[in-house]
Amino acid sequence: MPKTVPTDVPVADFIAAVENPTRRADAEVVQTMLAEITGEPAVMWGPSIVGYGSYRSPTGDWPIIGFSPRKAELVLYVLGDVPGQDELLAKLGKHKTGSACLYVNKLADIDMSVLRELTKRSVARMREKYST
Repeated sequence: MPKTVPTDVPVADFIAAVENPTRRADAEVVQTMLAEITGEPAVMWGPSIVGYGSYRSPTGDWPIIGFSPRKAELVLYVLGDVPGQDELLAKLGKHKTGSACLYVNKLADIDMSVLRELTKRSVARMREKYST
């Protein structure tokens, strides 16, 4: 059973508890942007991931897209087989990547219009791949 499942913790309470004021403000911006792009309500998945929508994978249910304002950086779960991903990342600004993760120190370091486009494409790709 995955530990990362939807919870009843209010997203606003989780974000309000983020200690770093820049990270907290960035989390509010990302939360608004992802809600707008997905048309889905923000839901806490496990103790630290804010997710939108869901899909069923071989390992269980997961959010279509999400983020986590961690101590070290803001993590966005937006990467995968997104069309044009490499070109967008090249224009994004200061960031690091993991398997499905985009790590950003602060939103001021990146181009928000590029992040928005990457996010839109990621959501579209996930919905296409996992449509029921």
